[in-house]
Amino acid sequence: MTSMVQSLWDLAVGPFAEFAFMRRALVASMALSMSAAPLGVFLTLRRMSLLGDALSHAVLPGVAMGFMLCGLSLSAMALGGVLAGIAVVAVAGVVSNVTTLKEDASLTAMYLVALALGVVLISRQGSQLDLLHILFGSALGVDGAGLQWVVGVASLSLVALAVLYRGLVLESFDPLFLAASGRRGWLWQQGFLILVVLNLVAGFQTLGTLMAVGLMMLPAVSARLWHDSLPAQLVNASAQAMAAAASGLLLSYHFNTPTGPTIIGCCGALYGVSLVLAPGGWLQRAAPLRARPA
Repeated sequence: MTSMVQSLWDLAVGPFAEFAFMRRALVASMALSMSAAPLGVFLTLRRMSLLGDALSHAVLPGVAMGFMLCGLSLSAMALGGVLAGIAVVAVAGVVSNVTTLKEDASLTAMYLVALALGVVLISRQGSQLDLLHILFGSALGVDGAGLQWVVGVASLSLVALAVLYRGLVLESFDPLFLAASGRRGWLWQQGFLILVVLNLVAGFQTLGTLMAVGLMMLPAVSARLWHDSLPAQLVNASAQAMAAAASGLLLSYHFNTPTGPTIIGCCGALYGVSLVLAPGGWLQRAAPLRARPA
């Protein structure tokens, strides 16, 4: 019995108790899970699921410019990423207003251009390792400054979500009522998009610009299969993201796999379980068909 407890301790707790870099990675991943996953729920609610993916690519030129000017300085790359994300959203909005293109089409065009530009800029200035670090992150390499940045963004996002919650719900379900009540819907929309950009930029050191959106969207999509009510989806999404982050870190440590993709793989595994077992999943929907008399 004692050996079993010791084995469980070594498997699940030992890495975090022994190594400071594992504890920093865990705290950063937990903070991101609590703030990014609820934003993903609002993105799915507003049928903007692909927006998170587009923005995660759109921040890359700004990250690249920060890297070219200041090297692997987290503050410079984060500031560049935020500015690039906001610029892409603004330009996509202008294009959709002055042309016949819808906003999703113009945003898709902008993020593809931004992704290509970012990869070219990093490739010219840095090594292949630098490019991989920015694209796929390094959760185990989060230092004190990076941890403060991630926790700060997560705290700000949670406070902002609490303040903006009623307006975001109204803007998602009934934008006409929001406009009739004298509130400007675009303000809520832009404030929400800035929160999304901030969380994607905060996540790039941990998960990389390509993987950060996974922790935002996969738990959110999965939570919709379990609950109909919005508060329950918000809690479920954060819980799934935290479980995936902790299990992904442990799997990455024990099997020596890339941390970011392993965490997102765990998110995918939880999504697969939800597809089968959740009330909105395959098993529950297939049961009435099997019970129907011939």
